[in-house]
Amino acid sequence: MPYETLILAREESFAVITLNRPPANAISVDLMRELNAALSDVESDPAVRSVIITGAGDRIFCAGADLGSAFSGPDVVSFIRFGNSVVRRIERFPKPVVAAINGHALGGGCEIAMGCHIRILKESARMGQTESNLGIIPGYGGTQRLPRLVGRGLALEHLILGTQIPAAECYRSRSAPSSARSRPRTRARASRPSSRSVPPSSRATRAMIRAHLLRWRPRPHAQRTGSTPRVRLSGAALPLDPSHRSSQSVSPTGN
Repeated sequence: MPYETLILAREESFAVITLNRPPANAISVDLMRELNAALSDVESDPAVRSVIITGAGDRIFCAGADLGSAFSGPDVVSFIRFGNSVVRRIERFPKPVVAAINGHALGGGCEIAMGCHIRILKESARMGQTESNLGIIPGYGGTQRLPRLVGRGLALEHLILGTQIPAAECYRSRSAPSSARSRPRTRARASRPSSRSVPPSSRATRAMIRAHLLRWRPRPHAQRTGSTPRVRLSGAALPLDPSHRSSQSVSPTGN
């Protein structure tokens, strides 16, 4: 089908979905509908082994919602819920989805990137949940996924301050584990899963990780060394949706 707000291209064994709403590749109702349709298109294509999502141009991946169109319709709640379902679909997609972040990924653009399985960020780009600067909160799961990626404390700081996080800091905080110096290098690194991933094993790996997150519960474990009792808590109680929980070990002894 022809697309007006994005470009779908197939290259070798992977597909590239390019968000194409210049100048900022901003999210609209039509863009989210077409993104969902493009995902359906590549999911049913056996020749496509992985998917890359990127933005048109060299400066912006996606600058978030087009507030003029996204919030001017009669049913804003439906727009937010549908967008949530699309990002969740990306997160649960049966084929690896790579965000080739060629420029700034802000607001809803950051949420789309965080929904992808792998994020590769151009060195001059920034990521951020900047909604608080507009007096609103993230609508596509940013309050859930950012704490899972970088931890509760750092996520709260970024969410409350609405900061734009430079690529180097994204790399250190693991919100974007990989970086590249230019758009061609970002694209080249993003295409790797198509040549190295065997779809059944890749799908099984993601399913196992998702199942672990869904089943995670904090459990106290009593330990005793000599005469000194110690208690270790597996997991930290984060105010996250049950499908987006993460775990860590916390010990009063610091071990």
